[in-house]
Amino acid sequence: MGRQWLHAKRAIVNLKKGQTVGKLVKEITVAAKLGGADLEANARLHAAVEKAKKASVTRDVIQRAINKGAGIGDDKLVLEHVVYEGYAPHKVPVIVEVMTDNHNRSAGEIRLLFKKGHLGGANSNKFLFDHVGIVEAHHADPASDLEAAAIEAGANEFEILTHEQNDELPEGHAAARFLTDRTAVHAAATWLKQHGWSVITAELGYVAKTYPALDDNGRAEVGEFLQAIEDNDDVQRVWAAVK
Repeated sequence: MGRQWLHAKRAIVNLKKGQTVGKLVKEITVAAKLGGADLEANARLHAAVEKAKKASVTRDVIQRAINKGAGIGDDKLVLEHVVYEGYAPHKVPVIVEVMTDNHNRSAGEIRLLFKKGHLGGANSNKFLFDHVGIVEAHHADPASDLEAAAIEAGANEFEILTHEQNDELPEGHAAARFLTDRTAVHAAATWLKQHGWSVITAELGYVAKTYPALDDNGRAEVGEFLQAIEDNDDVQRVWAAVK
């Protein structure tokens, strides 16, 4: 066998890295389409570009993605935003956001993934979530007053984030997820950036109202199902009622 296992492992890592970069580039394109090409006026785009830079995506690739999304130049974006609702194992509600250039292909793939989860397809469940603005950010001062920052930024709620929850967060920093009205995402992200916070996420999303109780085995089964969904190239976001 020699070192074939090592080559196989590297191939898997490279594949995952390629998928991650592809999703980052698509996120930039989508953000530019939704909010324009100005990073200072588009919090979601700014956060997406920063993530791409950390993943070593080149400046040319980032700019092409922005231009494509904003309709600058000849390369126009033709992507459809589709939302699927369904359930993971153990009846955990899931919302899947897809950006696709082929609705029929994506619909078939997502339905198959739900079927593989022994769930019999998608089912309506948006009423189990709040549709809100989400801003995730961190500050170098670990003693930062999160509640005061939330109030000043115009957020309705906040929750503490840790490095274990999100490995993009530097250890030793104060970090939080700020929940806002859908129309207040950009204003909240802008205030945070102006007051020393590094914003890593600024978007609209879905937050579960309640969370089903899961044991370790159940959590593992749900995690495997959600990973299979996220691995689909057209999937941009997966929201689930699991902590």
